[in-house]
Amino acid sequence: MTYVKHSMSIVLFLGILLGFTPVHAQSNPIPASQSTTVTAAGTTPDSTPKNDNGKEVVTINKHFAYGIGIDIVTMLFIFGLIYFPNYRNKEFMFTFFLFNIIIFIITFVLNKTNISMGAAFGLFAVFSMLRYRTEGISMKEMTYLLIAIALGLINAIGLHVVPILVFNSIFITFIFILDHPMVFKQEVSKIVMYENIELIKPENHLLLLEDLRKRTGFDIHRFSITSFDFLKDATSITIYYYKK
Repeated sequence: MTYVKHSMSIVLFLGILLGFTPVHAQSNPIPASQSTTVTAAGTTPDSTPKNDNGKEVVTINKHFAYGIGIDIVTMLFIFGLIYFPNYRNKEFMFTFFLFNIIIFIITFVLNKTNISMGAAFGLFAVFSMLRYRTEGISMKEMTYLLIAIALGLINAIGLHVVPILVFNSIFITFIFILDHPMVFKQEVSKIVMYENIELIKPENHLLLLEDLRKRTGFDIHRFSITSFDFLKDATSITIYYYKK
């Protein structure tokens, strides 16, 4: 295991080292005569703006301005008016917005610069060594995280205003229809331990439903028996009710 860690560290260092090597230093040199011929043939030279040191310059242009503006407005609408009123989870709100902004900035920068193969290799090595040790989250929250990442990518690649507005409107429309309580009632589930194991028989399910409503205080409309233990005379039941 120690040998593997050292090997990965060496690979990561080499990738980052190659990433800082200029692009023209990694390519094969072309004689001046051949270079002149290629230019005369009509090949478009590299038009990326560079400073006095020959390094590429990332400019904040109109694409960045309306891209980040539309991105923030869409995020506020989806996560501020649809997600947060339903789930009230500030921790995930922080994660969604930061992921979105990070993806937007990285995509915009990489879209405006020419990175070498070594830089791409180094970036791949960095992300391959990252491991997230987090608690399990639901499928819906994973979907919202994917939406935040997708919005950052779409709004940062430099499209015109009309396609960006169309794509963002599609996201907002479908999320509003599928997850807003004004359209569909939001069903909530909880797992409870129940000791009256006699009521788990199919002919006693109506009595079991009434007893669960009386004990929990929720307007339960359905339930499912997850497991039962005859030695302890207990059963695990998942109850479902609509969130008010």
